[in-house]
Amino acid sequence: MHIDDQKLIQVGLAVLEIEARAILSMAENVKGDFAKACRYLLKCSGRIVVTGMGKSGHIGKKIAATFASTGTPAFFMHAGEASHGDLGMITAHDVLLALSNSGETDEILRILPLLKRRGIPLIALSAPNSTLARNAEVHLDVSVHQEADPLGLAPTASTTAALAMGDALAMALLEARGFTAEDFALSHPGGRLGRRLLVRIEDVMHQGTDIPMVSSDATLSEALVEMTKKRLGMTTVVGDIETRNLLGIFTDGDLRRALDDRLHLHSTRIEQIMTKGCKTVTANVLATEALHLMERHRINALPVLDKDDKLIGALNVHDLLRAGVL
Repeated sequence: MHIDDQKLIQVGLAVLEIEARAILSMAENVKGDFAKACRYLLKCSGRIVVTGMGKSGHIGKKIAATFASTGTPAFFMHAGEASHGDLGMITAHDVLLALSNSGETDEILRILPLLKRRGIPLIALSAPNSTLARNAEVHLDVSVHQEADPLGLAPTASTTAALAMGDALAMALLEARGFTAEDFALSHPGGRLGRRLLVRIEDVMHQGTDIPMVSSDATLSEALVEMTKKRLGMTTVVGDIETRNLLGIFTDGDLRRALDDRLHLHSTRIEQIMTKGCKTVTANVLATEALHLMERHRINALPVLDKDDKLIGALNVHDLLRAGVL
């Protein structure tokens, strides 16, 4: 069978439009029952057990993984294996989240009496007026008017809708728990994103004699020597080398402006031309925060201060690049 490129594109666009409409149509279902489901999940002192069969099972695995990686302990239990021993993985402290497009999946319905007997709350993502919906403490309607499959047989829009509702639950819980980027990094230490979020300023900053630093009575010439030696594109300016009380910073940009003004290298004091009130960071903040600060203010280097505002380090954008933050 021959099909031209334009027809392939038309089919692809039609699928995306159908699935987009399916997700948008669920907005009217995110009301009181959605909040009620979130309350059950937030009160859960155990884990969220997600279950499903077939394509719904595959979606359930992803939802469980999203919960687990965003601060809500969860795992997936195959509905078919549940009645063959896996039901023992569920404790009285857990909540079951069951996915079934029709709400009539035999493998799930078979375990409902046992869940009721043990007092385990059930949240159902399914079609309304189904057996699963009627037996759930909370039901969330994820039914769709049309599958993206031209035959209307393959789960497409319906699985997309269920996945989106699972994401909506997970993100609502994330917000309620005050889950942070650092929390996310702690559960993703092996990935590039996790490494980026775990790196702190103290891990990448230059310390000790590697800090570019001159006293306020230094000349422009002396500041240039220090900048050249330390290679950070700047030097910090302190009132006293021993106490390291930061007064300002002198950068490549300041140097260009000084040359434009034809200032004398050996007689101009650095305190006359330094940038006062410069941006700084502390050693314990995430390196990504320093990156955002640099991007927001269009700067390339930062002094690092301790809790007493003493200069203890310095870094530039290249240090963040080498650390994998960029």
